[in-house]
Amino acid sequence: DTILGSAAADIAAGEAWKLGAHVAVLPPIAYGVQAGQLDIPFCMNMSPSTQISMLRDLIASLVPHNIRALVIINAHGGNDFKPAIRELQPTTGLFLATVDWWKAGDANDTFVEPGDHAGELETSAMQFVAPHLVRPLSEAGDGHSRNWKFAAMRQGWAWAPRQWTRISDDTGVGNPAYSTAEKGEAYVKQCGENIGRFLAELNEALPTDELYEA
Repeated sequence: DTILGSAAADIAAGEAWKLGAHVAVLPPIAYGVQAGQLDIPFCMNMSPSTQISMLRDLIASLVPHNIRALVIINAHGGNDFKPAIRELQPTTGLFLATVDWWKAGDANDTFVEPGDHAGELETSAMQFVAPHLVRPLSEAGDGHSRNWKFAAMRQGWAWAPRQWTRISDDTGVGNPAYSTAEKGEAYVKQCGENIGRFLAELNEALPTDELYEA
């Protein structure tokens, strides 16, 4: 997740600079909220309250240096930065936003079955960004997963963290069989460039405080 988020952020920064915006990419933070994977060795967990404390300290370091906005490029579905932004925004003076990098493009235009966890989208992206870390697809499972037995959970109006070792045989959700580096390159670049255009628009709008349509 960290590798993919960093790749998308670097592409976004390049696109934003090309459009005249001054942006900086801070070093990535490799740990996230892993509440549903604590039974997997070395899945290191960071509590949401720890994330808020970390963000508060980072923001305090930026405020004195005329930084106007902090955009969090999120790369892990277990993270939810919205509550942190709601808590920190009133006291920072910075514009705070979060972006899930993998949602910044149209996955259905690129992938047969994007998947959720090590499916076609993530596997293709890793084949492009870090191919040496991807094992042969012949070793991969088919991504079949077990759904909640509760209708409320299946319908989406109730929620709880999933325990990944129980929902599928290898924690994968989504079939990676059609993954290719070419798809990964196209999609990571699409997402990164879309994020970069957002950063450029934000850079232009913040000094005028015109953040909403007329």
